[in-house]
Amino acid sequence: MSDRQAIIPKGMEDVYEKIGYAPAVRVGQVLYVSGQIGRGPDMQLVEPREAQIVQAFENLKLVLATAGGTLDDIVDLTTFHTDMRDLPLFIKVRNRYLSHYPLPAWTAIGAHMLGGAPGYVIEIKAVAHLRPAGGGAS
Repeated sequence: MSDRQAIIPKGMEDVYEKIGYAPAVRVGQVLYVSGQIGRGPDMQLVEPREAQIVQAFENLKLVLATAGGTLDDIVDLTTFHTDMRDLPLFIKVRNRYLSHYPLPAWTAIGAHMLGGAPGYVIEIKAVAHLRPAGGGAS
């Protein structure tokens, strides 16, 4: 029996069933969060750019909460940007969500296209170290 658990927040079931990936996978106390993009609950692109970055963080927060964690549990953050000139805007938004110290490790990568469609400007992937199971999960 595997101790891998797919984490599928309410409203993200289509991602798992139709697109074919888990928003996150928990193995023991480690949570691997798939790239979260600026797509709203209606699965539509959020605009403008800052609102899209905010939505990506809100999606990340939802996945973490479903697994029983918080943004404070993130130990590694990888972000993909279609325009690296957006880094100051990204950092401004990130600092609203990740203000705990020590901050997680972070890698920013330039990418041509995200989310399989034009218009997405950010994708946020994370690894979190969660407290022992016993809290919420999906």
